[in-house]
Amino acid sequence: MGLFNNLKQKAFEMAKEQAMKQLEEKFGSSAAGKILGGLGEGGGGGAGGGHKVTQDEYEANKPQELRKDIRMISGCQDKQTSADVSNVSSFQLPDPCGRAGGALTSTLLKVLYADEKASNDDLSFTEVLEKVREFLQESGYEQIPQLSSMNPIDVKTKFDLVPDTKRGTKRAVMIGINYVGNMKKYIMDVHGFEEENIVVLLDDGNHTEPTYENIIDAYKTVVSQSEDGDCIFLHYSGHGTKIRDDDSGEEGDGYDEALCPRDFQTAGMIRDDDLFEILVKSLADGVHMVSLMDCCHSGSIMDLPYAFKSDGSETEMHLNPGMNIEAFIQQNSGKLFEFLQQQMMGK
Repeated sequence: MGLFNNLKQKAFEMAKEQAMKQLEEKFGSSAAGKILGGLGEGGGGGAGGGHKVTQDEYEANKPQELRKDIRMISGCQDKQTSADVSNVSSFQLPDPCGRAGGALTSTLLKVLYADEKASNDDLSFTEVLEKVREFLQESGYEQIPQLSSMNPIDVKTKFDLVPDTKRGTKRAVMIGINYVGNMKKYIMDVHGFEEENIVVLLDDGNHTEPTYENIIDAYKTVVSQSEDGDCIFLHYSGHGTKIRDDDSGEEGDGYDEALCPRDFQTAGMIRDDDLFEILVKSLADGVHMVSLMDCCHSGSIMDLPYAFKSDGSETEMHLNPGMNIEAFIQQNSGKLFEFLQQQMMGK
């Protein structure tokens, strides 16, 4: 599929104004108009001779910044609403706090860690997500688990939270407006995370509260501490929402996805743009990051370009039409942006 083929016209129009000045300075007004004219036609067939970028072309020409090892498992697509599980014990899991757990968290652990025992099955990404969806449906939930990533993943390969090739420090940030207890036990018992490298933000009166400032600080710290060979696991089990896009209109539906910290009414939401800047752009090369987002409107909350949804309609990952266009159009110094310029100008 073409990289820009399914993005809405509004996103292009709003992004053009922001990109025009940069292009005029570098290539002159005429060339800038020709390039953006092609983009204005949805990336193909316009007066500027726009080129539809294929997935192969994108992979061959994308800048290093967009080759980082980042993956996300989300509890629902952007248009869906995540669910809480009030009776965690029904999922055959230990319930150390007697709290409500996110449906995705509890169900994923039922697949991977039932009765506090690691699964002996070498399940693929597809099989894990399909089992999660089946268990959710059996419990009356309609959520569709989704796997997103910075790079295409063969979803037929073995599911892994931490690759065997990574021998560095394993760090985690676990945020539970709802619940984190069982997931913390799982990553320590099965994947060897150490207590000293796990930051827990929980609104139970006994941990650091998951406020706007504390969440941002925890994310920035874990990224800055990690280097080539290290692994990061991020778990958010709480509230999510969507709000009007406040900048360049890079969202196809005109909305940003956002996390709701405990003090969101006074401090505000944590937008997907913020997460992209803090977690994606700032991550060092060679660091493996997995994020589990158990909240509403989480399908593209990290703006990762590839997606696989386990609804039975897909057999492989594909470029996500809801990706953050700003991260690509504004890469005017990157290899991909220069490739697009050449294609649109007929070179």
